[in-house]
Amino acid sequence: MKALIIGGTGTISSAIVRLLVTRGHEVYVVNRGNHNDELPEGVKTIIVDINDEAAAAEALKGMTFDVVGEFIGFHVEQVERDYRLFCGKTKQYIYISSASAYNKPAASHVITEGTTLANPHWQYSRDKIRCEEFLMKMYRENGFPVTIVRPSHTYNEKNVPLGVHGRNGFWQVVKRMIDGKPVIIQGDGTSLWTCTFNTDFAVGYVGLMGNRHAIGEAFHITSSESLSWNQIYQTIADKLGVELKAYHVSSEFLTAVGPDYDFEGSLTGDKSVSVVFDNSKLKRAVPEFNPVVSFDEGVKIALDYVLSHPELQVADPEFDQWCDKVIETLENAKASLL
Repeated sequence: MKALIIGGTGTISSAIVRLLVTRGHEVYVVNRGNHNDELPEGVKTIIVDINDEAAAAEALKGMTFDVVGEFIGFHVEQVERDYRLFCGKTKQYIYISSASAYNKPAASHVITEGTTLANPHWQYSRDKIRCEEFLMKMYRENGFPVTIVRPSHTYNEKNVPLGVHGRNGFWQVVKRMIDGKPVIIQGDGTSLWTCTFNTDFAVGYVGLMGNRHAIGEAFHITSSESLSWNQIYQTIADKLGVELKAYHVSSEFLTAVGPDYDFEGSLTGDKSVSVVFDNSKLKRAVPEFNPVVSFDEGVKIALDYVLSHPELQVADPEFDQWCDKVIETLENAKASLL
């Protein structure tokens, strides 16, 4: 296939680019060139800001593709732009949406592609829904060959999946574990969650590329393994060789006392809700999809990599102090009631 990837260096798209190259496909990446030194040999780069539609149209002039994959489209205006750029110039357009678009609160913890889309708690998810609606309208009315893909919590060797963290990401929570400090887990930690390693995700995604059964359809791509958040945090602590000092706090309280962090969206609208994904539709379309990286294995890969790469250990003292303050406040409240 001749594939164009919009983005190409993120957690999800980087694994897809590597797999496409390994399988001998012709791969183009369009982005601003900030991290293209990480791309595998053989990838052809088109350096342009895709949000500058005129410049993008000029850079892509005369080019056609078997597949265009959009990984950085978050607002409907961006997919409207893609429609203008690629209508009639690609045999398939794959849009990365989000599994957070599924109905919250969930009517059932078992999620299929038929689960309704609605998320009153997170603007990010509502924007993804709007993008999906526009693209499917273009498919129905104009035959635009769209495929929708909904990832859930996908990670790689540079990222450790967590429920509650600050703006600088996961490292401060990992450091709190290493330092023997309590770490905040939303709710009572018993809700179920699914974490997917990016190499497993890539197999499902690439299997949908050029797949006639995928046109006009939506698929989520996730691991088949579901763990509680307590199990997720305990696994991380075990791999670090430290004691987990879990401190459970309701998502509602975290939202109320953390106005600088979008906990309503990321927790109430996503991670605090139990979800188990039914991947049978994807497996029918892509029989080779069979996730092989367990969370136990994946998080060890991530921790080993992060601990050996200091540049990924991004401190977040503000979030660290905030955690201490939340825990102190709740402990004082408990003491006053005793």
